[in-house]
Amino acid sequence: MTPEQELYQQYIRGEGKSPCTITAYMKDLSQFYNFVERYFEDGNIQLEQISPQMIRDWFLHLHKHQVSNRSLARKAAALQSFFSWLKLTNRISKNPMDKIKRPKFEKGLPHYFTEEEMLTLLNLPDQSSIFGVRNRAILELLYSSGLRISELADLELNDIDLKRALVRVKGKGNKERIVPIGKPAIEAIEAYLPVRDKLKQEYSSHKLFLTKSGKDFDHRQLFKILHHYFQIIARQKGYSPHTIRHSFATHLLSRGADLRALQEMLGHSNLETTAIYTHLTLDDIKKAYLKGHPRGKE
Repeated sequence: MTPEQELYQQYIRGEGKSPCTITAYMKDLSQFYNFVERYFEDGNIQLEQISPQMIRDWFLHLHKHQVSNRSLARKAAALQSFFSWLKLTNRISKNPMDKIKRPKFEKGLPHYFTEEEMLTLLNLPDQSSIFGVRNRAILELLYSSGLRISELADLELNDIDLKRALVRVKGKGNKERIVPIGKPAIEAIEAYLPVRDKLKQEYSSHKLFLTKSGKDFDHRQLFKILHHYFQIIARQKGYSPHTIRHSFATHLLSRGADLRALQEMLGHSNLETTAIYTHLTLDDIKKAYLKGHPRGKE
């Protein structure tokens, strides 16, 4: 990693970028650097010498190797962010990304569990095991509040207000929001708290959920635990902890929740991001119409 990349990494971490985004951006930058070193002159090109054409050639190279438009769009976002920072800190005089058209991609509708599948999923953890009790609380809280897996990993004990049925969440960009918790999630957390006392060690933090050794979870560890349950009920590949978040949003809208209220609960800065779930619920409405209306199939 170059000195500029290291400083940039510190910068985006300070901006509140998620660990997953930071990892992806740094990987994208390394790939771009490797391409420039391999295909241009002797590889000693300075930052000021990087041109729009070099970037276009990289995107063309990636496209030829069947990299998806979604991945290309993220790589373009990584370069845009990096070169914007370089210009902001006077390391370059021009941003070569200013003349690059960002790749477009169609957003596919997210996978989500049906209400019946969610009920099955929530009942999978073995309640005779302390880890099953913990995992049930994790699943219930994810579904009850639509949290991102990274947000759940960051929750501390004082972020949960069981009496008022609320959870304080620190989301992307360190933006804080308050989200309601349902009764089943409250009961699952209350059952888990005595288990947490058993998992807790002298070195344990104040994080709500702890590993079997009393340490903090990271999102990869949580993914591994949850993936075990997903495999039992998954109809197809592609399910992840985010599927529970999609299910939370879809089920709320299908039962008449307000779109802007849902936006606040999900922590979306843009209503358009939340609006993707209306396609899911409208599809359900259309199916119900075609099935139930006397002239729906004519």
